[in-house]
Amino acid sequence: MESRALTIQSKVNPIAKIRIIPGHFATTHSHVNYYVDMTIMKSRKSEAEAAAAVLASKYSTSTYIDTIICIDGCEVVGAYLADELTKSGIMSLNRHQTMYVVSPESNASGQMIFRDNAQMMIRGKHCLLLLANATTGRTISSAVECVQYYGGIMEGVATLFCAAPPEIDGIEVTSLFTKGDIADYQTYDFNNCPMCAANQKIDAIINSYGYSKL
Repeated sequence: MESRALTIQSKVNPIAKIRIIPGHFATTHSHVNYYVDMTIMKSRKSEAEAAAAVLASKYSTSTYIDTIICIDGCEVVGAYLADELTKSGIMSLNRHQTMYVVSPESNASGQMIFRDNAQMMIRGKHCLLLLANATTGRTISSAVECVQYYGGIMEGVATLFCAAPPEIDGIEVTSLFTKGDIADYQTYDFNNCPMCAANQKIDAIINSYGYSKL
């Protein structure tokens, strides 16, 4: 499957790039015809720093960001994003004029939670949510609900790749790549997937951490 991979570079900074693999893939909430691989971007310094720089440029008019909440293993990009935002003049209301970079965990029911020792990074803070991939927008909605439950103030959502609408629950979604960068990218409901209807077998089960071949 990897031999079919194609590379797409950011139009703003070509160092930031994703790999895409065509096929039939199952996500948590849908079926898609491309696997979007962001492993290198989330793990290697040069790509993570480039991605952060592009995303940071889209928040130049923001007033405050105190906390970057990372989902899907985006902590490396999140740290560089905090650095880029600080350099660009985005202010924090935190006591030491710096930003928190934190990730929620999931409980046994799959709900996102923050432990007692991390809640002070959320409560009353201006929060920016950072995700690797948003296919349907359901993960964003769940994360926003979690942040607001713990008293956070949502300032925006940033994604590395987004196939979901540019606004979810009234919050603007800023993306490094969108489905417009992949000419024929499609996402389907489990019960209305033309690839399944055509008896095309599923290549892999995927999420933002990777894929597991079937």
